[in-house]
Amino acid sequence: MSNLTYHLRAEDVNVWFGERHVLKNVNLAFPTNQVTALIGPSGCGKSTFIRTLNRMHELIPSAGFAGKVLLDDEDIYGDGIDPVKVRLNVGMVFQKPNPFPTMSIQENVLSGLKLSGRKNANNEELVETSLRRASIWNEVKDRLNDPALSLSGGQQQRLCIARSLAMGPKVLLMDEPCSALDPGSTRRVEETILELAPEMTIVIVTHNMQQAQRVADQTAFFLSEDGNPGHVVEFGATEQVFEQPIDPRTNDYVNGHFG
Repeated sequence: MSNLTYHLRAEDVNVWFGERHVLKNVNLAFPTNQVTALIGPSGCGKSTFIRTLNRMHELIPSAGFAGKVLLDDEDIYGDGIDPVKVRLNVGMVFQKPNPFPTMSIQENVLSGLKLSGRKNANNEELVETSLRRASIWNEVKDRLNDPALSLSGGQQQRLCIARSLAMGPKVLLMDEPCSALDPGSTRRVEETILELAPEMTIVIVTHNMQQAQRVADQTAFFLSEDGNPGHVVEFGATEQVFEQPIDPRTNDYVNGHFG
């Protein structure tokens, strides 16, 4: 572990929605060029936590936060830090594909640049590179001006991945990116994750235990019990978490005894 580098760390992360304490004392470090899976039953705070990693949770009016999230050793919650710039470095892919419906495939890929005011020397090259990295170029290269909504659900999700990649993020967050997809599309997205992992830090929330085992280098198991806030029960190499868990609650969850 000592040879690993980390673009992203969470230290003592706590989250509230109004008076409700939903996450307590989460400490996780995400190795660069690896995939980390967040697993656990519904309602244990996984999606809330992943949204703290690029300050998206604070778009909810009642949200409160304490702790630190360090991106290259700088606290993204520090004074004077622009959350919009944070989100350019820490991209997000959501549960349901959300391409911009009035834009073409090509315009969707470039939309982040336009919204952020960034300039790029060669947009055509960026579009091709981003779509190739998202494993969808060969399917859309002859229809870049078609509406994004003309694509299938799985293709739309990979387009959304390409849209994030066009911004050159250091970290890619994925909140159940395959839950709305058929098995074939899920496989393509998983292949894309594995192809991207050597280039960046990836964090994925998943309810699919097999998916976590297929794509993740390490896994964190979240749990919320008896009305207490969500917290990390166990965190380690994926093989260890699934095959030799330390905590009996982890063993029960990954073997389908609850959740």
